[in-house]
Amino acid sequence: MEIVEQIWELRLYIAGKTPKSITALNNLKKYCEEHLSGKYRIEVIDLLVEPQLAEGDQIFAVPTLVRKVPVPIRKIIGDLSNEEKVLVGLNIRPIN
Repeated sequence: MEIVEQIWELRLYIAGKTPKSITALNNLKKYCEEHLSGKYRIEVIDLLVEPQLAEGDQIFAVPTLVRKVPVPIRKIIGDLSNEEKVLVGLNIRPIN
């Protein structure tokens, strides 16, 4: 029986191309490459373009990162500049 590697599904909610939104996306990409290389998918949702999508994940602040898969769903608010906090929040174990 083959073990299938789980693909992490991450959704980043932003409101336009603000410095905070850009920082959050850059930080997220960096952490994913370091810790989930090849095993992640990032969906960026701009609430200025699609405000109706905020309701589904109950988004009250931006930027907000939502981990959809693996479950349970987890959320982190902010520019994701604190790597340790992001890894703990997403339950990613750093590769030593």
